[in-house]
Amino acid sequence: MFTDLGEGKRCALVGLGLTNQAVAQYLAKLGVSLVGYDQKTRSELGSVAPALEDIGVELRVGPDSFSHELTGFDYIFVSPGIRADIPMISAAAAGGAIVTNEIDLLLHLAPGFVVGITGSSGKTTTTSLVGHILQRAGRSVLVGGNIGEPLIARVPEMTAETILVLELSSFQLMNVRKSPELALITNITPNHLDYHTSMQEYIEAKKRIFSLQDNCGAVVLNADDPLVMDLAIDAPGEIFTFSRQRRVNHGACLDGDQIVLIDGESVRPVLSISEIPLRGAHNLENVLAATILASRCGVTVEIIREAIQDFQPVEHRLEPVRELGGVKYYNDSIATSPARAIAGIRSFSEPVILIAGGYDKKLPFDEFVRELPGRVRHLLLLGTTAPLIAELIDDLSDGPDYTLCSSLQEAVDKAREIAASGEVVLLSPACASFDMFPNYRERGRIFKELVFRLQ
Repeated sequence: MFTDLGEGKRCALVGLGLTNQAVAQYLAKLGVSLVGYDQKTRSELGSVAPALEDIGVELRVGPDSFSHELTGFDYIFVSPGIRADIPMISAAAAGGAIVTNEIDLLLHLAPGFVVGITGSSGKTTTTSLVGHILQRAGRSVLVGGNIGEPLIARVPEMTAETILVLELSSFQLMNVRKSPELALITNITPNHLDYHTSMQEYIEAKKRIFSLQDNCGAVVLNADDPLVMDLAIDAPGEIFTFSRQRRVNHGACLDGDQIVLIDGESVRPVLSISEIPLRGAHNLENVLAATILASRCGVTVEIIREAIQDFQPVEHRLEPVRELGGVKYYNDSIATSPARAIAGIRSFSEPVILIAGGYDKKLPFDEFVRELPGRVRHLLLLGTTAPLIAELIDDLSDGPDYTLCSSLQEAVDKAREIAASGEVVLLSPACASFDMFPNYRERGRIFKELVFRLQ
């Protein structure tokens, strides 16, 4: 697969975001003929358009660009978030073109070992933690996938000793034809149902992280998640599990207040819960999973312990911002689903002033709303989903007070006004950001900026 890429081959790039820009840079150096399609206009693409043309990419852009026929192409590289079953791509596939993406290309070209991590939540923290542990162990490691820079650009510098640690989204996994040698599914809860045709399609996309392994592969599964464990029957290779709630036979779990690695009768203590610098039970699961992955990469328990102890929270993930007047402010902008927001809320024993709401991904909020009584003292709602969430709260007999806010600025100012010493102000939106911000990172950045301005 992909061994024939070079002069004489024609590739279409559908969507000209960061990943396909990196693919274009890589393929152009091989002499591949490239045509790029994007529904943005030249002016909307800005500096991207001339930069691609400078390396030989022919551009077909604008609102009507996806109505073209993709004829005569050997490969179609699809950006994450663009479905491969839109008519222009489906017709090309029926004509013999191979529909793929940057991650599929990377998985086939990487000369070293690949660790792939997916799940509805916990991916970034676990990916970053595994990379941190491997770096502490002195390994040659690159961390990427759904975070950081597209690693396809780094292929020329990779060797057989290079370990790739990849966070992989359902969008990226949809079109891959190869699974990482070592895979992890952190959990599965409803997400991205505005993109996926069904919950089952979403689950099947996640499953591709291990379903294309051979019998030499291995997958790590969350033993406390029934949806994840239902997939175990289809694992071609070895299965490891982790659990906060019970003992496992092959993986990692809790033994009292200790995280332990277990292999049959062999039990190896790693570290105590009190030594973990991350808040929340969900982060305990992330540490359990990362411990198994690092151990499978040959890292000693001693190095795993030291690396976990000095690991810093990842930006926008229960990130401490500041303390003002006895009130602590936290940025959990990554919480783009109700399940993630629930995990964030459960991380605090203090009364919470919660800022939530945003773009509607067609996810149910019933469980999220039921989590609020007794934990959230006041809810500040904004975005498209604000009235939907407010309506569900109105149906509760013990629901928290709430305020509808027109902007994040208004929500932060209101939080400053009503929060009392000993309470927590938490941005954990339970929604994507696209109705007000380009992405969760920008939402988190603006939140931190607003909090630091408070007097």
